[in-house]
Amino acid sequence: MPVHPTPAAASDTYAGLRRDVTAWFDDAARDLPWRAADRTPWGVLVSEVMLQQTPVVRVEPRWRAWMERWPTPADLAAASTADVLRAWDRLGYPRRALRLQECARAVVERHGGVVPSSEAELLALPGVGTYTAAAVVAFAFGGRSVVVDTNVRRVLARTVAGTALPPPSPRAAELRLAASLVPDDATGAARWAAASMELGAVVCTARAPRCDVCPVRAACAWRLAGSPPDEHGARRRTQAWEGTDRQVRGRVMALLRGADGPVHQALVEEVWPDAAQRERCVASLVEDGLVEQDGEVYRLPA
Repeated sequence: MPVHPTPAAASDTYAGLRRDVTAWFDDAARDLPWRAADRTPWGVLVSEVMLQQTPVVRVEPRWRAWMERWPTPADLAAASTADVLRAWDRLGYPRRALRLQECARAVVERHGGVVPSSEAELLALPGVGTYTAAAVVAFAFGGRSVVVDTNVRRVLARTVAGTALPPPSPRAAELRLAASLVPDDATGAARWAAASMELGAVVCTARAPRCDVCPVRAACAWRLAGSPPDEHGARRRTQAWEGTDRQVRGRVMALLRGADGPVHQALVEEVWPDAAQRERCVASLVEDGLVEQDGEVYRLPA
């Protein structure tokens, strides 16, 4: 990745990029409930946790149901873990549901049930990492932060660095570049964060970028370079689903979520034919706190 201007110089260098992307966002932004005027910081935090590795089309109906049932951190903190896991349903990576409930309890215990507005306080909450903390600051409170997710990385890789896709793992140079583009004022910073993410999500996509409708196509370094292929392609691995431990764990969780009470081991054994893999996956679910075992009986945590 090339050397980039200092933040002060970058402010002018990338002013056109920011202007065009944010102007496009003003007209093209999707109407999502966690962007509504009546959104709450808790609703934004829930959306960010749910959207990790899960597309918007699957998250939106689950988010609406979740917020109707548990509109505040105190509501979720008081819920049974079994109900939380059932409500999470098939969003995937159910440990996120456990961490979200832990986060809710921490918000109640440490902040009187009010989601904090500073990155430092957000980062101290269970399950909240660098990206999520920055996103909540920007999208819930309209504050200045450096929001860098996969979509933003891809937009900057193409428009500024001239590469098809960013490296498999984030690099320090990418974060410095992202920071250099953030406007100094809080309102502009939050708007840029939302706009750059949206561009990557709906236009500058990974597999089939819609360059014909991109607001910065004329200045895109990748297009100006002839749209070269992904230089990191050989290092990327596509994770299969069929036959994986994730698939087995998902089937066990689906069985327990759908049961009215405890499930006997005999029914769990019908979930997957490979006994060794099945037992390994069940043991990992128990270790993760997603399943409780009592002899030959399994259940969701109380």
